[in-house]
Amino acid sequence: MQTQTDIQSILSEEHLDCNRDVWCQRLQAVTADQVRRELSNPVGKFSLDRLVTLLSPAAEAFLETMAQQAHALTIQRFGRTIQLYVPLYVSNVCINSCQYCGYNKETRIERTRLTIEQAVSDAAVIAGEGFRHLLLVSGEDTQFVSPDYLCELASKLKEKFSSLSIEIYAMSQDEYAQLFNAGIDGVTLYQETYDRAIYADYHIAGPKADYNSRLDAPDRFASAGMRRIGLGFLLGLTDWQIETLALAEHASYLVKKYWRSQISFSFPRICPATNVQSEWPHLVSDTNMVQMMLALRLCFADAGIVLSTRETPKFRDNLIDLCVTRLSAGSKTNPGGYASEKAAAEQFEVADRRSPEEVARVIQSHGYEAVWKDWDVSFNKWT
Repeated sequence: MQTQTDIQSILSEEHLDCNRDVWCQRLQAVTADQVRRELSNPVGKFSLDRLVTLLSPAAEAFLETMAQQAHALTIQRFGRTIQLYVPLYVSNVCINSCQYCGYNKETRIERTRLTIEQAVSDAAVIAGEGFRHLLLVSGEDTQFVSPDYLCELASKLKEKFSSLSIEIYAMSQDEYAQLFNAGIDGVTLYQETYDRAIYADYHIAGPKADYNSRLDAPDRFASAGMRRIGLGFLLGLTDWQIETLALAEHASYLVKKYWRSQISFSFPRICPATNVQSEWPHLVSDTNMVQMMLALRLCFADAGIVLSTRETPKFRDNLIDLCVTRLSAGSKTNPGGYASEKAAAEQFEVADRRSPEEVARVIQSHGYEAVWKDWDVSFNKWT
């Protein structure tokens, strides 16, 4: 039984942040009979042993059974609905040196910052397409995309959007509370990798190089009242199975401590970007990515499963019937990409360039409802 009260201690004791070879051995040792026994147990409950079994090489032969169980569980908990959302990039300026990202401060690209008025113009285009859930995204541009900037922007957007979320740099608890009071109710923050040594290799300069500060950030924004907690790691930096185990331990810890908030998982695979390396030693196949998503669903019945336009249309369409609950659509990953024709560097190349209407039609063709609106902000007053 875990007795630690912080995620750093949990990962350290389980050897999920360093010296992780023991997990490779455990994954390889799982047998087909163990997988069968695990799949005969009730679904939706997490234990590290259960997840090891479902992520093992032996479990690949049981993906059809896992898919059927994940589909049934997702329908039971979420109904036949897929929520649509879209990112609005407000700045591609960044003070970090992340070796996989097109926004790396060392990269010579066209840098763009949106004024409040420009961001509102982009948001107006997005609202006109039907979206009522907006994700604000930025590089670590603390001098410009400050808490005051985000609060002012939120004050101008919250009448058009039922829910506002952010995917930006890690902040203090007081800053997150300031944003929550301004109408922002969700934060997504990827750890990128839970392996401390590999994290240091890829984050060589800037505030993001502080592993512990980033790892503890979900505690800070959950404590500040944020209703949605988005977690993930960047697929391709290291072993996907062990990363998933660490991600699950992080989620389990947060679910127990911040039970009023909803956890969601995102699955960003490394994509081509400006002036970053093209060869990655740990790229994840479609099959293994599906296995990871199914395994997490079978361990976390109420977690959101998010898939972005990093993935191809065919891959995203096939996952509608399995376990996905949220899809982005019509995404632009460059600031000003919705309302302006001015060129600005993208964070990564979008693979699914279909319009929101096209994505919604595909969702409906699968027998699901495309949901454009999240809960109203006023709902937070009653929780």
